[in-house]
Amino acid sequence: MAACLALMAVQAGAQSNVPDGRRQRELVHMVRQDCGSCHGLTLQGGLGPALTPAALRERPREGLVASISGGRPGTPMPPFRGIVSEGEAVWIVERLIEGFPSDPGAAGQ
Repeated sequence: MAACLALMAVQAGAQSNVPDGRRQRELVHMVRQDCGSCHGLTLQGGLGPALTPAALRERPREGLVASISGGRPGTPMPPFRGIVSEGEAVWIVERLIEGFPSDPGAAGQ
């Protein structure tokens, strides 16, 4: 019984990271426009480092989520806490690692 409850909690946590379709489109737009202004419009790098799957492959996901939420002190990377939830930051990291969609309608789940 306890194992079943634990599995349900993990599944619920994973599902809570999936924003609805409208919010997904907003987040894709934000990454493309706001993040792209420093990381390059194609996320290949610019003032900030590349955010491509190859560039992020060895990075711990928790650190990437923390960078989105809290920013990077001593760098131009601002905190997005209050603009995106932690679950949304997790969703963004998952999309970046998969290869960020170029079309806001192709955000996937």
